[in-house]
Amino acid sequence: MQAVVLEEFQEPLEVQEVDRPEPESDGVVARVEGCGVCRSDWHCWQGDWDWFGYRPDPPHILGHEPTGTVVDVGEDVENVEEGQEIAIPFNFACGKCDLCRNGRENICENHVGLGFMNEAPGAFAEEVHIPNADVNAVPLPDSIDAETAAGCGCRFMTSYHGMAHRGDVGRGEAVVVHGCGGIGLSAVHIANALGANVIGVDLMDDKLERAEELGAVATVNASDVDDPVKEVHDITDGGADVSVDALGIETTCRNAVDSLKKGGRHVQIGLTTSDEQGEVSLPTDEFVAKEIDFVGSLGLQPSRYSEMLDMIETGKLDPTALVEKTVDIHEVPDELDAMTDFNTVGIPVCTDFSS
Repeated sequence: MQAVVLEEFQEPLEVQEVDRPEPESDGVVARVEGCGVCRSDWHCWQGDWDWFGYRPDPPHILGHEPTGTVVDVGEDVENVEEGQEIAIPFNFACGKCDLCRNGRENICENHVGLGFMNEAPGAFAEEVHIPNADVNAVPLPDSIDAETAAGCGCRFMTSYHGMAHRGDVGRGEAVVVHGCGGIGLSAVHIANALGANVIGVDLMDDKLERAEELGAVATVNASDVDDPVKEVHDITDGGADVSVDALGIETTCRNAVDSLKKGGRHVQIGLTTSDEQGEVSLPTDEFVAKEIDFVGSLGLQPSRYSEMLDMIETGKLDPTALVEKTVDIHEVPDELDAMTDFNTVGIPVCTDFSS
């Protein structure tokens, strides 16, 4: 089968012929119907994130935002059947540890990151293997087609968890999203659907225009103002209730935290680059004096996908509104290369794997 293979960090990616996966006894193999092209794939290609174990040994297949149709089922799988269309979380869980048993399988003690770790070759491929399929393969309702589900990958489902669970946004709260890439725009759309008043902050007008289309009540171009934090405080009359860093660089993280009012909540979704290597300086005394909460957010528990899917079925959420364009597998390397200069808006999705 064809797959996008990382042969060497920061060197051009190649589409190669590789062996098809075989299911483990508790796993399934899915034909990939769509896979989002994400900046996290770019980070992996660059060789970032070794400081928390997301750096596979080349050669390695990239891709972590798939939806698919089950084509082969391991002998011990009980709840997933051949022919089912499934959503596939990137945060594979064991289903047996204390965290999994307590509904936190997104941070499973035995977590395996699809496309980011040797144990889980990625989904820029005609087929992908899903281990512990009874936990990690999420059957899709008939009303949600593969195109819609393809927009539900890492960026969308991660933003859902960040807004609905970790940030607990809604009720007319002011939510400011710093960084309007795929994650940030997803957060804007979801926070708006949950009842928040959302402000988008970015450096690019086209991304801010998309944020407004997705429900932002105001936007700030940080390159056009002296102090984007002051702009947010002026718009919100004193600071946001919730802030989101959807990019992960030091500037956006600090600006997001500084955008909060007293008693505010910060949600960190963006992961850092090699410049920060996981470490950002923050105003800890202000956290104390202002009673600011700082929470991280990773992925979405498979057991809680039903909440997001219900909102999609009823039309409150629309992942297709985030899909910028569809590409074939041979265009994936160029899409990732464009992310070097942040030259993508929304979510590109690969839907053709055999051309």
